[in-house]
Parts: sequence; structure tokens; C-alpha cells
Amino acid sequence: MTALDKYVSEKYDGKQDWFVEEVNQLNNQQRILDVQQKKEYLNGNHKILQKQSYKYNGKEFEPKKIVLQYAKTLLNFQKSYLLQNPITLTGDESVVKRYQKVNRKGKYDRFNQKILDKVLKYGRVAEYVYLDRGVIKSKLIHTDEFVPVYNEHNELIAVIEGFVHDGISHYIVYDDEVVRRYNDKGGEIRLIEQNANLSGLPIIYHNENELNEVDGRSELDDWISILDNLESLLSKYAEATEKFLDPIFLNIGQQLKGESLPADLVGKGINLDDGSDAKYLQAKLDSKSFESLHKVLLQSLLDISQTPAVSMNKTDISNLSEVSIKLLFQLANIKASMNEQFMREGIEERHDKVKSLLALQGVKVNDDKYDTLDMVFQYAMPQNDSEIIEQLEKLRDMGAISLESLLGRSPMTNDVQEEMKRLHNEVVDNSVDNSNNDGDVNDNNYQIY
Repeated sequence: MTALDKYVSEKYDGKQDWFVEEVNQLNNQQRILDVQQKKEYLNGNHKILQKQSYKYNGKEFEPKKIVLQYAKTLLNFQKSYLLQNPITLTGDESVVKRYQKVNRKGKYDRFNQKILDKVLKYGRVAEYVYLDRGVIKSKLIHTDEFVPVYNEHNELIAVIEGFVHDGISHYIVYDDEVVRRYNDKGGEIRLIEQNANLSGLPIIYHNENELNEVDGRSELDDWISILDNLESLLSKYAEATEKFLDPIFLNIGQQLKGESLPADLVGKGINLDDGSDAKYLQAKLDSKSFESLHKVLLQSLLDISQTPAVSMNKTDISNLSEVSIKLLFQLANIKASMNEQFMREGIEERHDKVKSLLALQGVKVNDDKYDTLDMVFQYAMPQNDSEIIEQLEKLRDMGAISLESLLGRSPMTNDVQEEMKRLHNEVVDNSVDNSNNDGDVNDNNYQIY
């Protein structure tokens, strides 16, 4: 009996449609509802829009409703900061070339950005690796469409993907060996397809959650309350400006009529009786308090999201050194390193599945060489390229760094292995040209130092 069979037997008495009850459990439905609410928020449905109209001076007044989509900006920054530059694979040359080919065909650079985007927004997402006509690809299982199943040891034993299409409920159950598809067309749950699972269970990506080690937590949970207060503050201030800053002309004493108030009054004075007065009455708003509160809220938002103020155009900079830039982006680097951890774990699991699928295609990857496979994340932090290149040049002249390591750290190089190949071809071509001219080939010319 497999772990899943044991789970179904103990919890659902072996029911064939156990996955329907699993999806409909209260905790799973609450999680799905929370994701849908986050989607509504990101789509612009904010709390401020629910503010009701009211009467003012006997008239119906529609309050100001200013919506700030700062959340999208912060999410885009975190995603781009970590994955704007493609992940660089390092290790044995033959293994790296093989996995680079898989990444190109499977379009994994863009797929990685989609994964990070969903985890930041909703806390978790799932990836299923499969073969499509000989090409290794991955399918993204959306956060509100899957329910992971764990045993008492928090070990993943199944994943249920559930969604509704054209009024028909569809369920896909993934276990270690089989993928089964069900739907309720006709009113009853029935099995419509069953296939061998070549890659095993889907990969679950999630960030840290203090209350659940197998679940994640949306970044929005830390930001929404601050954003709601920012929107409320701006809306109320704009509303007060419209209602109370409309000036009223007050005349005290003699009433001015007719020609006593000429239309071309600009630049002229008005003579009033003794004790009379004429002035504009205007409400005064405490703009300093508004600015102070707005600044505190905005800075709190940047601090909690670990976003550098300079990246949001909130700080003026000029002539900064490399060290100063690193200090400004220190919080962003810390946040990126935390996001890198769950991305790295998931991609490493993907690499294991790719290795298994390659073996099914007759491509054997040596275990010792596979163990050298690693990833380098290059954060999108502003940097002084000239200074970095000068440092690499000095290390190279000292013989303290290999050419491959130099290329891997160069801001001008995206694909280290391809660049090594091109350099090698250039050396070979130069050697051939020299042999044609001199009639002699120097074997040392084939070496790349």
C-alpha cells in the first residue's frame, strides 16, 4: 500500500472521489478564497472604492477614491531584481551544455519569472515537469487551482488540480506513478484519462510562513494595511481641498452694490465706511501634518517591503561609489537572497526530474558530473562595470582567476560556456592562419589561458 492509498483509506474510507472532499475542506477553500481576493486587489479592487457617498450641505456628495497600485510596483521590483538577469549554470561543461539546451527549448528563463511572480503574490505555486514530443517542458499549476496533500510527516504524497470550465468541474490527481483526470460531466464524477507519471510529483514553490512550514505567505499581507491608509489619507485630503478651500467673499458693514464693485477691479481699491471690512474666508488645512504622515507611511512601506527608496525615485543621488550603492541596496539584496532560496530548491528539484526524463530519452548524465551542476543568480543591482572589469583584469594578470571564472563574473557575459567556445574557436582560427603564413603550427596556440 502506497502512502497515498494509506491516506485515502484512513481519512476517506477508500472513497474513489476522495479528492473532491479534500478540495472542499474548509482550510483549502479559505486558502483559495484568499488567493482570489489577492487577485481582485491587484486588479484594482481596493478598500477605498467601497467608501459610501454622503450628504453635505443638503446635497449628495461622492467622496474621493484614490487608488494606488504601489503593490504591483513593489512586486515587479522584487521579481526583476532577482531574475532580470538569466540564471547562469556552472559545473561540468558537458552537463551545463545539456541543461542549457533543455532551458532554451523549455523557455525556462521566462518560466522562472512566472514562478517567482506567483509566489510573491500568493505565497506558493506548483510546477509539473513533463515530456511534450521529446521536448522537456513545465506546466504552471496556479495557486487557486491546486491542493497539495501531505501525510503526518509533512511529506508530499499527492497534488490535486481542480478547476471549472464551461460549468464542468475538472480534477487532475498527481501521485508518484500515475496522473488521473476526472470530471463531473453528466452529473457524476468519472475517470476520463489515466497516464503514467514520468517525472513524479509536481514541485511546490513557497516562501516562508511562520505558521506552516509547507505553505507560503503572500507579500501583500504585509503591505495592504499601509496602502489602505495611504489611499485613505490622500483621498481625504483631496476631498477636504475640494470642500473647504473654495473661498467665500465676506463684506462686513456697508453693503456694496451696483457700480461700487466694478468688473475690472484688478489693481484697484475699494473704499468702505469706517468699521467696515471685506475679505475672503478660506479654511486652512494642516499640510505639514499631511506631508509628515504621508512620508512616514510611504517610508514604512519601503522598509517592510525591503525596497530601496532610490529605486522608487524617493532619494536624490549623485556620484556614488560602488560601496555606497551596495549599502543603498543592502535590504534589497537580503530580500533577494531569501527569494533565491526557495527558487534554488525548486529548480534543483526540477534538475533532478530533467535528469530522469533525459535518461528515458537515452541521454545518460554521469552522477559525478551532475553533482557539479550549480546556479549563479545575478542580482540587478546598479554597479560600476568599469570598476569590476578593472578588478577582474588585475586578478587575471596576477594569475589568480581562471578565464571561465572571469567570464562568469563579467557584467558583459551572459552565457559563459558559449563565450568559452567562441574564444576557443578564435584561437584555433588564428593558429590556422599562422600555420598558413609561417608553415609551422605552434601547439601552444590551442591552449586558452
